[in-house]
Amino acid sequence: MSTILFHEIVFGPIHSRRLGASLGMNLLPYDGKLCSFDCIYCECGYNENFRTKTKLPVRENVKAALEDKLIRLQKEGTPIDVITFAGNGEPTIHPQFAEIIDDTIALRDKYYPDTKISVLSNAMHVGKDKVFEALKKVDNNILKLDSAIIDTVNLIDRPNSPEYGIEKQIELFKRFEGNFIMQTMFVRGSHNGKTVDNTTEKEVSAWLEVVRATNPREVMIYTIDRETPEKNLEKVPVDELRRIGEKVESIGIKVIVAG
Repeated sequence: MSTILFHEIVFGPIHSRRLGASLGMNLLPYDGKLCSFDCIYCECGYNENFRTKTKLPVRENVKAALEDKLIRLQKEGTPIDVITFAGNGEPTIHPQFAEIIDDTIALRDKYYPDTKISVLSNAMHVGKDKVFEALKKVDNNILKLDSAIIDTVNLIDRPNSPEYGIEKQIELFKRFEGNFIMQTMFVRGSHNGKTVDNTTEKEVSAWLEVVRATNPREVMIYTIDRETPEKNLEKVPVDELRRIGEKVESIGIKVIVAG
């Protein structure tokens, strides 16, 4: 199984289908994966295959690594569209996430003031006050919702908490008062003998209701682009993604489609 793990705190810049030239931030262990979801499409692989006892990088080391990288890129004249928190799992589980966001904003303002800051999150932890307040400060608060049907979420995303629920997530999304980006992976195939398909009329209709209820400023629609730990998955054709995107646009919300 081919997987992608990031072995540095700061990596790239790399080209992102949705964000442009992206300087990556990994707040998780460099030699394994740590996430509160265990998505069957995750490019980092399954949680159980990449367990680690390596400690998380501390705030001071993250700040030093980012500043060093920004100084070097600035001297080289390398453009950066965005600084993106993603890495080997869920960035918001880092206990110093809020403080690291403050450091990142200060360094961005000093070295690359026109660059955006993005966080890719599964949204499970936005109920924590410090995480919520930190996400309100970034330019692109990108929160995942792959389905509005809990059985599908449990099949595709596999959250590790029995307390995860769609209604709970809707209320958490609403707290941002529209100042967030909803990110949805559409995929088809099978997993453990069960059909995987969040593009059906039932799925899309339920998902659109959540989009209406939470009113994100933008929706990112995409499909798999790299090898996945579950081998029985396939890309959704871009024309189908665009048709789903048109339904979102019809309710007045901006859409980005990445096939």
